[in-house]
Amino acid sequence: MPYKNLQHFINLLEDNDELIRIKEFVSPHLEITEITDRVSKNGGKALLFENTGFDFPVLINAFGSEKRMSAAIGAKDLDEVGKTMEDIFSRLVSPQQGFFNKLKLLPLLKQFSGLMPKDVKGKGECQQIIMKEADLFKLPVLTCWPEDGGPFITLPVVHTIDPHNGIRNVGMYRMQVFEKNLTGMHWHLHKNSARHYNEYKKLGKRMPVSVTLGGDPAYTYAATAPLPDNVDEYILAGFLRDKRVELVKCITNDIRVPDDVDIVIEGYVDPAEDLILEGPFGDHTGFYSLADHYPKFNVTCITHRKNAVYPATIVGTPPQEDAWIGMATERIFLSPIKMTMIPEIVDMHMPAEGVFHNIVIVKINKSFSGQGIKVLNSLWGAGQMMFNKIMIVINEDIDIHNYEEVARVISENVDPDEHISIIKGPLDVLDHSSRRMGYGSKLGIDATSKYPEEVYYQKKENKEIKIEKEKILETHQEIIGLNDKLALDGLSVLIISIKKSKKEHIQLLNKSLLEEGLVENISFIIYVDKNIDTSDVSLVVWYAANNIEPERDCYTFKYQGNNSGIAIDGTRKTKAFDGFERDWPNVIVSDDETIKSIDEKWEKLGLGEFIKSPSLKYKEQVRGGGAVAEE
Repeated sequence: MPYKNLQHFINLLEDNDELIRIKEFVSPHLEITEITDRVSKNGGKALLFENTGFDFPVLINAFGSEKRMSAAIGAKDLDEVGKTMEDIFSRLVSPQQGFFNKLKLLPLLKQFSGLMPKDVKGKGECQQIIMKEADLFKLPVLTCWPEDGGPFITLPVVHTIDPHNGIRNVGMYRMQVFEKNLTGMHWHLHKNSARHYNEYKKLGKRMPVSVTLGGDPAYTYAATAPLPDNVDEYILAGFLRDKRVELVKCITNDIRVPDDVDIVIEGYVDPAEDLILEGPFGDHTGFYSLADHYPKFNVTCITHRKNAVYPATIVGTPPQEDAWIGMATERIFLSPIKMTMIPEIVDMHMPAEGVFHNIVIVKINKSFSGQGIKVLNSLWGAGQMMFNKIMIVINEDIDIHNYEEVARVISENVDPDEHISIIKGPLDVLDHSSRRMGYGSKLGIDATSKYPEEVYYQKKENKEIKIEKEKILETHQEIIGLNDKLALDGLSVLIISIKKSKKEHIQLLNKSLLEEGLVENISFIIYVDKNIDTSDVSLVVWYAANNIEPERDCYTFKYQGNNSGIAIDGTRKTKAFDGFERDWPNVIVSDDETIKSIDEKWEKLGLGEFIKSPSLKYKEQVRGGGAVAEE
């Protein structure tokens, strides 16, 4: 269903009791984030802050549930769009026998042509009001977290044009506001807009850029979608809303934007200008992304519709609103991957703890030896899946959303010495654990049932697990916590928290536990820092997945009888103990003053029962002040 504008979507949310209007004054500086963090982590509603000291209300957490995310893309549920795409692909690529059968496809092709974006003349609703002087400080831009470099526009839809072929790219890149007419443009080196920037730089030309906020939520989602290069995101948006996107020309550049968005920020990036130091920023990994140099975006004009709404989002320790955006991508793009690249894939899932790129679970219909490895390598070479760090492949009869079942299958089907692969390749630039930014190693786990050809050693039949918990804690004082509950439940996993105090401490400790016979036949031993609660498995998975570079931090070992295990060092890396040369970021938490402020005004917000700050759970993990963790 197409929405006339963002207000139309807000009305639908309100009619379905999915939105709360907050009339009490709340500051965009840290306070909106603290409230939203509490609400979003507890399955709460969309929030419309109507009293922020600015002329524009702030909409946030609008995509923060499956129901709202589905509504945003015009679907009953997140699987509906993928099923529709699969049906269309099947009809288009299937052989058509006979003239009349081929004629039946014409309405389908006509329908597609009717969804292509269209340029329209005149001004759009987004240009009802033109600021006399462009001033970003008139927008309620959020400062999200205490160590952020400043206020950031967090839900911008960024429009750029390939200077050679004129093809549009629509992406989403955070924008730090420095001056009333200047922001950073945080496009990573792998992104299409960064490629456009490099082409303008070669040509010695200024690069026109326009940024939109609001409008039909399909525009916002399309900007995040992992489409191939040179595919217009507004084709996807038209498909989702079942109506073509109508585009109007901007006032001060030639870029075209949807006529019904709420706010348009026009300008340019000059490749000849010096880069600007942007960040830190509390990112979706749950850690700060540290300051780095990015292009400047010079603002030449700001327009907006009457009664415009400023949309925003926050990211941080999961789960957040962005988890539902990621789930939509997971469901929508599964069918194209299956039909065009890897037909044996049955399903795919990205757990929230994996913050999109860290963990992917893939279900396949296995029919030959080595097929799990084949799927691993195929997906690592597919578009944005190249950023994935840990991939698990399992059989089609497993519920990949049931993590206990997945862990059980891994325990039963994986011999770490044989069925785990480590390769090198590109990583997300936000990965702080790799020794080099944007490049490192990946861990592939083939947890499918094995054919005889895939088993190289005859294992000892008796794989009885042994963990001498009391003796371990008694003889190894550096061990602060030990979770053997998973192992007692039949899952071959042991979690240990440790106070590191010397070089190669994890390797030496693991070796001692084996030589002393205190641990036997555990397939996976996961080590985390002393301040991590080992009983909180979700926390351990999130923390360790962020902190490992597999080639450096994962190593296999042998028990008697050829059984093997793998030690996973999920601790923070330092120069002193690990020879790690890059700065290590801190975990994101609110400051005590903001937490106290929201505690005191909670009853006035109309949000129901009191929710304590999620940041309290993570305070113990912060190492010193600032975005950079102290040794």
